[in-house]
Amino acid sequence: MSYSKTFSDLPELTYDTIKYFKNDFSTLYSCILVNRLWCRLAIPLLWENPFSIPNENYKFIGIYLHNLNDDLKEQLNEYKIDDNLFPSNTLFNYPIFLKYFYTEKTISSIKKWSKDVELENRSKFEFKRLIYMSLIKMFIENEVNIHTFDIKVNFSYIDDMLELILQNPNFLHNIRNLKFSYGNDLFSHTKNLPYQMINLCQNLKKISLASDNSFPIYKTSFLSKDYNHLSNTLNTIILYDLNFKVITNLDKLFNQLNVLESVHIIYCILGTDFIQQLINLTKPFKLKSLFLTRNDLQIVESLQLLLQKYGDYLENFTFRFGYNLLSEEQQLLEFIIKYCKNIKILDLFIKNNTQIIYSLLNLTENVKQNLSHLSIKIFADSFSDTIDVNSITLQNLGQLLPLKLEYLSLTLYDIEYESDELKEFELYNIKIQSYQELNFKFMKELLDF
Repeated sequence: MSYSKTFSDLPELTYDTIKYFKNDFSTLYSCILVNRLWCRLAIPLLWENPFSIPNENYKFIGIYLHNLNDDLKEQLNEYKIDDNLFPSNTLFNYPIFLKYFYTEKTISSIKKWSKDVELENRSKFEFKRLIYMSLIKMFIENEVNIHTFDIKVNFSYIDDMLELILQNPNFLHNIRNLKFSYGNDLFSHTKNLPYQMINLCQNLKKISLASDNSFPIYKTSFLSKDYNHLSNTLNTIILYDLNFKVITNLDKLFNQLNVLESVHIIYCILGTDFIQQLINLTKPFKLKSLFLTRNDLQIVESLQLLLQKYGDYLENFTFRFGYNLLSEEQQLLEFIIKYCKNIKILDLFIKNNTQIIYSLLNLTENVKQNLSHLSIKIFADSFSDTIDVNSITLQNLGQLLPLKLEYLSLTLYDIEYESDELKEFELYNIKIQSYQELNFKFMKELLDF
C-alpha cells in the first residue's frame, strides 16, 4: 500500500523538486532530456517567462510564431521571411505556459530577433510592430493565464496594444502582479489606462507604480478611485519615484484595503500633506520600505510623525547623507534609532560627513537583531577625511555586525587590502570575498516582482 502511494505521488514529488530550478535555465534544459515525465514538468517552467531568459537566444520567438492563426501567418508571409526562422512543427502548445509578460523585455527580444531578418523593401518598424501585436493576439487566443504584467509606457504602438487588451478583458482577470512605468509625458493618451486596467483585474495582489518624478497629476488621479473589488485581495503597493506633493486623497485608496500587508515608498518626493494623509489613516498601514531622497529632510518634522506611527513596520531603509544640514541628518538618525527597531535591509551613502559616522554605527547597533543586509558607501573630497571615516568604520563595524548577517557591501576609498582594519574582520569570521562593491540587488528584485 505504501509502495503504491509512493509511486502514485512520484510526479508531484518530482515537480516539487524541479520547480526549485525555475530560474536555473541550464538545469531545466538538462531536465527535459531525462525522460518524458521530466520533460513535461520542465517545459512549462522554461516557457512561463521566456522573454527574461538571459542566454541571448531568441529562437523561441520563431517557435511562438509557428502557433499563429492563418490570418496572422498570411500577414507575415507578405514580408517574404525565410521559412527556416519558423519550425515545421512543435511538440507543445508553448504559448499556454506564459505567466510573466513584460512589454519592454518583449520589445527588446523582438528587436534583437529581427536584427538578422532580411526584408525586401519593407519597413523594419512595421515588421516589429506586426510581430509584437501578433504575439499579443496569439496569447489572447490561447487564453493564457498571466499572473505578472509589467507595462512600460514608452513605445510608439502602446495604443494598439492597450486597445487590444482592453477589448479582451479576460486577459487581465487573473493577474496578481501589475506594474505601470511611465518614462515621460509623451503618452498623455494613456491617462485612463491604470484605472481601466485595475478595474479588470479581479485577483490583484500587488501593484507597482513607477515614474521619473515628473509624473503628471492626471496620471495619479486613479489612486483616489473606488477599488472595492480589490479590498480583500490587494496586499502590496510599491510607489517608485513619484511626486507626492501633487497627489491628494490618497487616504481614500488605503482605507479601502482590508488585507494590505506592505507598502514600499522608493525615492519619492514626499510632502507634508501626503504624510499627514498617511498618519490619519484608519486602516492598518504597514510601511515596509522607505528610501528617502536628499530633499525629504526639508520636512524632517513630518518624517518624525510618520516614523513614530509606522516605524515598527519598517524593514528596508535607504538615505544619502552629506547633502543636508548636519543637524537635520542627525535628527533623522535619532528618529530611525528611536522608532525603527526592525530594519532588515540598511543601505547608507555618506559623502563628506565624518561627523555623522558614529551615529550611523549606533543605528547599525540598534537594528542588529534583525539586520540581514547592510550596504555602506563612503565618499569624501578630502583624502584625510576619507582615511578618517574608513578607519572609524572598519575599527568599529566588525564588532557590531550580527552573526546572521547575510550580505555586507562596503565601498571604502583608498583602503589598503592588507590593512589591519580589514584583517580585523577575520576575527569575527567575516571573509572578504571581493574588494569591489557588491551589487545591491534589493531594488531590482522588489521592482521586478
